Amino acid sequence: MKKLLVLLAFFLFATALPALAVDVPTISKDELKAQLGSPDLVLLDVRSGRDWSSSEFKIRGAVRASGKEFGKWSQHYPKDKTLVLYCA
Repeated sequence: MKKLLVLLAFFLFATALPALAVDVPTISKDELKAQLGSPDLVLLDVRSGRDWSSSEFKIRGAVRASGKEFGKWSQHYPKDKTLVLYCA
């Protein structure tokens, strides 16, 4: 059984969280694009409020999830899936 992997995809503002980027594996836009549609991938849009609602760019198949409530919803995903969280 695979370990639960939490990957952060920072498409525009990866440098905004340098301490976090060091501790958490990241995935490039091209790597993510290659995995889209995989049954082992769960793509989560963790942008909040206006950042999400005013954006015309949303990745098809992504599920909206509150970054502030990670502890609540993260437990509901199978541990053998790869979770990719994105914001920006």
